[in-house]
Amino acid sequence: MAISLSKGQKVDLTKSNPGLKNLVVGLGWDTNKYDGGNDFDLDSSVFLLNASGKVASEKDFVFFNNLQGGNGSVVHTGDNLTGAGDGDDEQIKIDLSKVPAEVEKIAFTITIHDADARSQNFGQVSNAFVRVVNEQSNEELIRYDLGEDFSIETAVVVAELYRHGGEWKFNAIGSGYQGGLASLVNDYGLSAG
Repeated sequence: MAISLSKGQKVDLTKSNPGLKNLVVGLGWDTNKYDGGNDFDLDSSVFLLNASGKVASEKDFVFFNNLQGGNGSVVHTGDNLTGAGDGDDEQIKIDLSKVPAEVEKIAFTITIHDADARSQNFGQVSNAFVRVVNEQSNEELIRYDLGEDFSIETAVVVAELYRHGGEWKFNAIGSGYQGGLASLVNDYGLSAG
């Protein structure tokens, strides 16, 4: 039975699941129908962060144009342009045993592609969630439903996996940002452009 988290909650991942190595992190969302006429394209991105909370290089920013990071320990399975259908819209596979030692946190984000040009924001997105699945058993371990508390934001830091005392923990963050992916890229130590 998956642990269902609320915003701000932290939970042990590897300590309560001994031997856990291969994860699938699934992210999903629905978009509300409205009269804007533009398609929504939501994207999940992953930032592999060092002790100072920054990415060491562009190789540690995993997204639709760079599908692997952390020496292949983090793999994005590809961009979903529509978000149609049930279940995960995008997935990231992680081999915890191969994550480089200098990576202390793995941050999962969802952004809206071309949000400003298309006049879109997370107020028009519903049923967003992140879940952590044991890839070997296909068992859902953790689920965090983001709720509807966003309005003008165009980017959300959904959750983090982080090292603590030799174990991995999961933090349900759910923080919204304006400025889309570019603001996140800057916050995490890369220049957008």
